[in-house]
Amino acid sequence: MHFHIMTLFPDMVMAGLGTSITGRAIAKGLLSIEAVNIRDYAFNKHNSVDDYPYGGGAGMLMQAEPVYLAYQAIEEQIQKRKEDTEAHEAEGAASAQPKRTRVIYLSPQGQTFSQEMAQELAEEEDLVLLCGHYEGIDERVLEEIVTDYVSIGDYVLTGGELPAMVMVDTISRLVPGVLHNDVSAEFESFQDNLLEYPQYSRPEVWHDKQVPPILLSGHHANIEKWRREQSVIRTARRRPDLLEKAELTADEKKLAAEILREKEMEEEEE
Repeated sequence: MHFHIMTLFPDMVMAGLGTSITGRAIAKGLLSIEAVNIRDYAFNKHNSVDDYPYGGGAGMLMQAEPVYLAYQAIEEQIQKRKEDTEAHEAEGAASAQPKRTRVIYLSPQGQTFSQEMAQELAEEEDLVLLCGHYEGIDERVLEEIVTDYVSIGDYVLTGGELPAMVMVDTISRLVPGVLHNDVSAEFESFQDNLLEYPQYSRPEVWHDKQVPPILLSGHHANIEKWRREQSVIRTARRRPDLLEKAELTADEKKLAAEILREKEMEEEEE
């Protein structure tokens, strides 16, 4: 999978994504991540990409042309790679209509990023992530190139670099081969709209706290049942909003309802 991050701070992005799991995946060739410096496409000697907004207002605005030129360079690179690949795989065959690359603008005005969205985006061969800065980006270039507006939460950051890194990290984990244990991605928080169950490691007793005996039993069916129940309990206590989308059995719905009632009673007592 190929990530193309349009940014004013390429060093910041690559320093964060070039380590740990994503760094190892890059080294193995499972991912490619490039940070494209929008300043390289400025059309003045100072490499400035911002100007005052029409109509007045506080702050500066990123101009349309440098952003558009950076996007064009990425798109040309993507199309050339695809053409070269198709030429090797199907020499002489009719070329398919090129698919438009998804360009994601990181903005608090966008749809909230979720595990479900990450799974969808992980199916893409290429993703372009556009990081804004200052007071935003000229609306005209957004209308021209952006396919998706995405937010990582209802708060304001100084730029889109951190949200882009969050998205790349989350999506990368779903690319086959990136995790050492591919099965682990299937059982993490939010995968079934349930939070992950509590987990324990050695020692068996720590600060007088015992590992739940069921986990020491070796009975895998009972362990899986316990873990599922704990996921329902934890979700009902910490993120009850997720239960609306979770697929629960009748017994699990009853368990969730009991936990919610207990939570309401505890809150009333406080």
